[in-house]
Formats: sequence, structure tokens, C-alpha cells
Amino acid sequence: MANGISLEIAKKHLDAWLTAELEVTTHQSYTIGSRSLTKANLAEIRKQIEYWNDQVARLENIEKRGGRNRVFRAVPRDL
Repeated sequence: MANGISLEIAKKHLDAWLTAELEVTTHQSYTIGSRSLTKANLAEIRKQIEYWNDQVARLENIEKRGGRNRVFRAVPRDL
């Protein structure tokens, strides 16, 4: 767990935003008489999808590597 967000929570948020994108693409706005209503901004939803996708990838990487970054040191030598 990093920053208080678990992988499970990040996946739930990503799924929710993907569902929201599907809903918005099919029913983003409608008009009744002279009034119109727009449900959400598709660009903002896509930003959130990108954010949560990055979080899921980062948390999966942390889980895969055991929470450690690997650092290698190399000393160039002229033979």
C-alpha cells in the first residue's frame, strides 16, 4: 500500500471511471424543449482514467517487486 491507496481500491476506481466513460459516450447530453443538460465532461473523465490506470500499474509493479526498487551500480573501466 502506498499513499493510503491499495491496489484493490485503485482497481475499483478505475472500473468506476471506465463505466462512467461508457455512460457519458452514450448519453452525454440531451435536450427537452428549450432546455439542454450535459452530464459530464468527457475530457475530465479521461484524465481520471489515465490517473487511475497509472496508479494501478504502479501498485502492481510495487506488489510484483515486493515494494523495493532495484538499484544497480556499475563502474566503467578502461581495460
